[in-house]
Amino acid sequence: MNFDEILCLIGGFGKFQKILYVWICLPQIFLAFHMLVSVFTGAVPPHFCRSTWPSAGTLVSSNFSLLTTPDGQPELSCMFSFNHSGTVSLDGGNPIGSCPGGWEYSNKTFQSTIVTEWDLVCDSANLTNVGSSIYMFGLLIGAVVFGSLADRYGRRIIILISLAIQTVFGVGAAFAPNFYIYTALRFMVGTSVSGVIMNVFVLGTEWTGSKQRMLAGIITDYFFGFGYILLAGVAYLIRDWRKLQLAISVPGFLFIFYIWVLPKSARWLMANDRKEEAWELIQKAAQMNRKPLTKDLEMCQVYKIKEKTEVKKKHSFVDLVRTPKMRKQSLIVFYLWFVNVLVYYGLSLNISDFGMNIYLTQMIFGLVEMPARTITLFTLNRSRKISQLAFLAVGGTACLLTIFIPSDLSVIKTVLAMIGKFGITASLSIIYVYSAEVFPTVIRQNGIGIGSMCARIGGVLAPMLYLLRSISPQAPMVLCGLCPLLGSALTLLLPETANKPLPDTIEDIEATSLSEEDGSVKPVIFDTSLRSTNIGSTRMD
Repeated sequence: MNFDEILCLIGGFGKFQKILYVWICLPQIFLAFHMLVSVFTGAVPPHFCRSTWPSAGTLVSSNFSLLTTPDGQPELSCMFSFNHSGTVSLDGGNPIGSCPGGWEYSNKTFQSTIVTEWDLVCDSANLTNVGSSIYMFGLLIGAVVFGSLADRYGRRIIILISLAIQTVFGVGAAFAPNFYIYTALRFMVGTSVSGVIMNVFVLGTEWTGSKQRMLAGIITDYFFGFGYILLAGVAYLIRDWRKLQLAISVPGFLFIFYIWVLPKSARWLMANDRKEEAWELIQKAAQMNRKPLTKDLEMCQVYKIKEKTEVKKKHSFVDLVRTPKMRKQSLIVFYLWFVNVLVYYGLSLNISDFGMNIYLTQMIFGLVEMPARTITLFTLNRSRKISQLAFLAVGGTACLLTIFIPSDLSVIKTVLAMIGKFGITASLSIIYVYSAEVFPTVIRQNGIGIGSMCARIGGVLAPMLYLLRSISPQAPMVLCGLCPLLGSALTLLLPETANKPLPDTIEDIEATSLSEEDGSVKPVIFDTSLRSTNIGSTRMD
């Protein structure tokens, strides 16, 4: 009997799983906080170059609108220009170096940010972008490291470690004495964010029945979206960046109770020949779901536990590309991760400003994503494959259409861009579910880890898309259109996984390929409790 059949007997989404999802979803709110807080902590308020001439400082500090010249170009932010009388001149005069007296910042919107505290403007303005890139690099490193460790040591322990790192280093960032230490601490927070995102999702997936498995991705996406919106309110109430950083980090200490309530993955335990522990968890889940196991099943399990696996084999990232079908599926899934995040952030950076304050804009951006996540609830149960390729096609087509719209029809271009973002957001929600079902249990976390790494590379490259404007103004949107369309075509080569058992070994994947080639219709039985003892058997330590 395989684990999916056991879940059918004990309940694929009973009380046990519903409580598990409460524990899985709560951290998602704080993950959104850490991912997006730099919008506020790294904001650049209006500022001017504080001159050593007292009269100049008094003039500009009374009206920050003087920071731009009549043609809209910044004039006083990084240097002063004086006429012969010693007063500020906006239409001529002689520039005199770069801010010998430092900068004066508007406190109309923010009491303080890392920019105002460490003067990250003018010659140092690029440091904020470097800091963001280093944070994204932390997400990439975390995807690789924590993905591998979770396959080796289990999902639960890595979730607990990641939450501890996120909390400790998040609080530490609020007390950083300079930008460089702040950036290093944020890097560590980034690694932990990847560790939590991946492993809470996989833990939920592995405890959920095949018919309800899509909830593992979609429900957690909702809570991430809720955190996206909630951050706007928290930041609106707390305008000081250090207090804001503390406000989103300190609640993490409450997750210490997860040590006692967060269960291990019984599926992972069985795949790693720790059947006694797995069976105890299965019995607990059955009792909570009020579906006690029969005596015949218990006696059968006792017999199976006594069987020993003679040949054991460790798995690594190489196994993702070692065999033909696994290699094809892995490379396609990695590209889908990459293109989804590349276009998602590419579009987010390209959407024109709504002309409203930053807090309201943040809330609207969060609300826009909710319909995209909702629609996947109605499509995923029918087909993972068609849902993935359809939303990629919608996103890519909408982006391509923007290049044919004249610049004076800005409303139509913005609507098309939002449709593109809608499609990519829905596609991004689906790839979490789809990729977890494509990879077998023994290398699932490795696969999702590499996929997440590819996604982070896409996130790092997204701002660079707009360097292509020097070649052609339409180049960024052409790429945002063609890349998803290519991904949509490649999705045709992936298997359908909706309402099917999760594969446990690489041999299960290749066996499916052979049966398809023979033209036979043979269900693949994924039996984690009766793992074969031949050379092809697998085990993770």
